[in-house]
Amino acid sequence: MTKSQKMRQEISEIIKYSIEKVLPDVAVKEELNNLQLNNVYVVAIGKASWRMAKATADVLGKCIKKGIVITKYGHSEGNIEKFIIYEAGHPLPDENTIKATDEVLKMVSNLSENDTVLFLVSGGGSALFEKPAEGVTLENIMKITDKLMKSGANIYELNTVRKHLSQVKGGRFAEHVAPAKLKVLVLSDVLGDRLDMIASGPAYPDSTTSEDALLILKKYKINIDENIKQVILRETPKSVNNATHTIIGNVEKVCQAAASKAIELGYNPMIFTTTLQGEAREAAKFIMSIAKEVIKNNRPVGVPAALIFGGETTVQVRGNGVGGRNQELALAAALDIAGMKNVVLASVGTDGTDGPTDAAGGIIDGDSVQRMKNSGVNPVKYLENNDSYNALKSSGDLLITGPTGTNVNDIIVVLISD
Repeated sequence: MTKSQKMRQEISEIIKYSIEKVLPDVAVKEELNNLQLNNVYVVAIGKASWRMAKATADVLGKCIKKGIVITKYGHSEGNIEKFIIYEAGHPLPDENTIKATDEVLKMVSNLSENDTVLFLVSGGGSALFEKPAEGVTLENIMKITDKLMKSGANIYELNTVRKHLSQVKGGRFAEHVAPAKLKVLVLSDVLGDRLDMIASGPAYPDSTTSEDALLILKKYKINIDENIKQVILRETPKSVNNATHTIIGNVEKVCQAAASKAIELGYNPMIFTTTLQGEAREAAKFIMSIAKEVIKNNRPVGVPAALIFGGETTVQVRGNGVGGRNQELALAAALDIAGMKNVVLASVGTDGTDGPTDAAGGIIDGDSVQRMKNSGVNPVKYLENNDSYNALKSSGDLLITGPTGTNVNDIIVVLISD
């Protein structure tokens, strides 16, 4: 085994370990063991919702009256007693999203103040839990969301607009549930753990305004007709009195786990940020500039080093290729360190999916670009076309994990040895 192969194996071990440490099963069970609940109705939304619901069923059992899970296609792992499981579209909602959300609203429509809705929320909930506001169609939401994503809008901007087009976001779901109580357990995929932004805050008072939403649409030059504008001008709830929230997992925990595993493997870890943002290819340049400083001057951390970053970048789509933000970051990093030895980078979505692909991200090294060229791929042109998936596939650098059952943003790890 070459040194590069060993480092690639080690970085895979770090990623696998860190994701395992933020699987929701244990966290959900620990939280529920401390609660006294009766007459419980369970709603689980997001990419981690199946695992969260299964853990809930294992703990609460007979206390559950009924439950509904809404997760991404391919993320269900089988039947759960007393639960109906729906799979729907992500990152854009579809007809199954609307159907499943309607079933949730029916379930909570006639509850009393003696009932509790246990609301299990994880990343992806914004797309998977949706009922368009009156005067808005599913097609309207899909088009506006798609344009915002392709324009490079960040999650705060995206969810600000989503909240103002929906009957269940921005605190409005809490209104549907009242007078019943909501106990919300959250697996955070939003930087800073803003509860009004995670899954677009269905049960949390909205800090954004109609004006904010309109300014974002203007910023990205997305035209809307007068009818949609009037819908957006209907303000979201600014107070919610029947919900309590608990964060059970976030990107901080995944980065701490990565650091712990890196120490075990003999590296000096440093967590640089858990709030990495910006365009993926620019983030790659920033990350690799730090790696080069470590290589040249043995600072700000000594070799062998593990540089750890958590966050969520964006991609401004300019081409018609296939990929995701982690793959784009990995491809851009590969170009930046072409020919360098003893450096390996992994950029990974903790949910196991990156963009509309079957890859979680990519693992690259100093020879990645040469492997691409040997396969007849021009990595610069592929990056320009946002075709990171096929570039990384050609060099054997795709990381494919399958759905992990969790979702707490992305983790980027760089290993540097002497």
